[in-house]
Amino acid sequence: MTNTIEKNDVVVINLDRPRFLRFGHKALKKLGALTGKGLANMGTEDFDLDELEKILFCGLLSDAKENGETLKLEDMEDILDHADSYNELLGKMNLALSKAFGSGAEKN
Repeated sequence: MTNTIEKNDVVVINLDRPRFLRFGHKALKKLGALTGKGLANMGTEDFDLDELEKILFCGLLSDAKENGETLKLEDMEDILDHADSYNELLGKMNLALSKAFGSGAEKN
């Protein structure tokens, strides 16, 4: 298995297929560029569906690369339509972000 899986900093999310959600340095840097916000400014008060797509897009990029896919932001609407619920999306996103910052979150 790849290094990202061995580090156990990934969260499995079932979408169009099981995907690994991970927020490493590259994903967080891309997220800042896409949203124009620093990590400290990523609050829930300004949270919208476009921002959700951007966050999850960045977290799914390494999975897409490992699977030979070229993921585009425009693909996210269709991919996210496969989620069971928004609660699941938000829960998995929060768990993956917690793992990225080493907050001792539970394993998937």
